[in-house]
Amino acid sequence: MDFSAPKNGFQAIRFDGDCLKLLDQRLLPAQERWIRVETAAQAAQAIVDLVVRGAPAIGITAAYAAVLAARQRGSNLAAWQADLDLLGQARPTAVNLRWAVERMRSQAATDDGLDPDRLLGLAESIHAEDIDANRTMARLGAELIQAGSGVLTHCNTGSLATGGGGTALGVIIEAARQGRVDQVFADETRPWLQGSRLTAWELARAGVGARVIVEGAACALLASGQVQWVITGADRITANGDVANKIGTYGLAVLARHHGAKFMVVAPQSTVDPAMANGQGIEIEERDPGEIWRAAGLDVAPQGFAAWNPVFDVTPADLVDVIVTERGVHRPPFAFGQH
Repeated sequence: MDFSAPKNGFQAIRFDGDCLKLLDQRLLPAQERWIRVETAAQAAQAIVDLVVRGAPAIGITAAYAAVLAARQRGSNLAAWQADLDLLGQARPTAVNLRWAVERMRSQAATDDGLDPDRLLGLAESIHAEDIDANRTMARLGAELIQAGSGVLTHCNTGSLATGGGGTALGVIIEAARQGRVDQVFADETRPWLQGSRLTAWELARAGVGARVIVEGAACALLASGQVQWVITGADRITANGDVANKIGTYGLAVLARHHGAKFMVVAPQSTVDPAMANGQGIEIEERDPGEIWRAAGLDVAPQGFAAWNPVFDVTPADLVDVIVTERGVHRPPFAFGQH
């Protein structure tokens, strides 16, 4: 299959048959370093450590890791199943990870054993499907944006987070190329600064001018009238349209509604979890509180202080104006459980 750089992006996940190579997102934009992954355990750790992140990207990574594990385990199906369990548990909130792992598991059940070549074919299909989905979402989402609009995005949703050109960022880049977007703003996205490190880097590569803002500036920005659309990705979308995404997304949705801006969520169908009725059932990952202090340049917490570091929040469906997947443009009331 052709996994060359897509029109609106580049490939941050490469598989050569013997090992998986991941562009280390922890070092961008200062350094572009590729990490070799040769086992399922290494892939799971790369996902935990945020070498690779973004819901679609970690699903694709897990699919290729399942192939590596199949080649290493031979006929030991039980050991391979344990490898898949390890991968599926690496991060709990994004449903794409579990979705990809279960697709690989189902393929082995169909083959009545481990067939690495068949599993590789499926992993490549998962990757190719995401590339195609990204193209479709970019087109559908861009069509919704009126000429002269300003947009605000949160976290990183481009090629680094997917297998192709991106979800929300793919829409923004396509709309900018069509002349529909005049201004692009990106939240810095603490504590890992995915907006200032990754989104700004991707937009610069795409030739799209943008400005980074600190999280606390979002309210003033929306109040200024410079933003007509807030556009984000998602890590899980429930049957009723509740959206789990990077922490801070919920607040942006509230601000957008208050100031009359529209709120768009862009995610592939694999992010939809129709079996989950609403966002109350989503497990929200919490990471090491030390990440907050390290973002401030501190190796240890100030004496007497603690920290709370949830990675995601849940935006209620009634604050979402439109959800774009490769299957179409969805508007309230959302009913993904019926598809």
